[in-house]
Amino acid sequence: MSSETKTVQHEPKVMLITGGCGFIGSNLCHYMIRTYPTLRVICYDLMTYAANPASLAGLPEDRFRLVVGDVRDEKLLRRTLIEEKVDTIIHLAAESHVDRSIDDPGLFLTTNVNGTFCVLQAARAAWSDSFEGKRLHYVSTDEVFGALSPTDPLSNESSRYDPRNPYSASKAAADHLVRAWANTFHLPITISNCSNNYGPRQFPEKLIPLMVVRALRGDSLPIYGDGMQIRDWLYVDDHCSAIDAIVHRGVIGESYNVGAINEQHNIDIVRLICSTLDELRPAKDGQGYARLIQHITDRPGHDRRYAIDPAKLMTQLGWKPAYTFKQAMKSTIQWYLDNQPWVDSILSGKYNTERLGLTQSYHPSD
Repeated sequence: MSSETKTVQHEPKVMLITGGCGFIGSNLCHYMIRTYPTLRVICYDLMTYAANPASLAGLPEDRFRLVVGDVRDEKLLRRTLIEEKVDTIIHLAAESHVDRSIDDPGLFLTTNVNGTFCVLQAARAAWSDSFEGKRLHYVSTDEVFGALSPTDPLSNESSRYDPRNPYSASKAAADHLVRAWANTFHLPITISNCSNNYGPRQFPEKLIPLMVVRALRGDSLPIYGDGMQIRDWLYVDDHCSAIDAIVHRGVIGESYNVGAINEQHNIDIVRLICSTLDELRPAKDGQGYARLIQHITDRPGHDRRYAIDPAKLMTQLGWKPAYTFKQAMKSTIQWYLDNQPWVDSILSGKYNTERLGLTQSYHPSD
């Protein structure tokens, strides 16, 4: 891409966050509102199972608006962008749980691939007069790079794509769409690929909140296989500050890896949750929560290790994580302890922490 198409400094006035009622999205809405006193934020969300309106509590009505809509609805997206005079889009909306992608891969393709296509097309149309002063940032995952062996170097922005499950394949496809629209239509984009997030407001199908919720109920703590799978864990507020840096200072057309250089085995994560709960909310019977750990059959096609190199983001944009892992984990667990009504509102629906991702056979409908 020619240097003429690359700009660095961008100052958003009106920001639309797709998937803004989900885990990362809701934390990002809070982060942007408190960090930029004059910024208006539009949350665009279909309000599916992982969205919770309570996650948006406390946001000021004069600077925040919720639009209920599907990212696959290009017309509504375009109208919202025009009516709200949006100059910055952060595209987070996606189906994101690998287990669910095994059960229903088609939903992941339509939402993650076709939805991203609609966001790109809506931005092209809404900004057709001029792309100047506009920015579209797309949030992707480290899973597009595929699994690493224990001795492989960290994945960087030049690493080969090798998605290994329906979720990561759908995100990889969307990555390529975003780059294609930048190259063909000169849409001003940036991309980030982040590692596993944790923190407040995460739907309890993901490892950390799932283990907290089940432990407090005295349920078993299911560990896939031997539990030695490795992930690089990133606190959600650190992810928000990274997105902030990329949106404001990132170079158009570039991608940035976001990670905390914090590789942990799944089993060690669960043990830390147990010992932290032993301290913060001891079980009534006086026994340690680790007694609830139970190893179960591994996830189909479970990748052994993901780990990402954030050196480009750190050196070029001056970003670094602000939280230590143990500090952020303790505050995360405390958040779930302090926000039981938020948890209860989720578990009163169809999902009740049961195992997902067991459907491997395909039976086409007549």
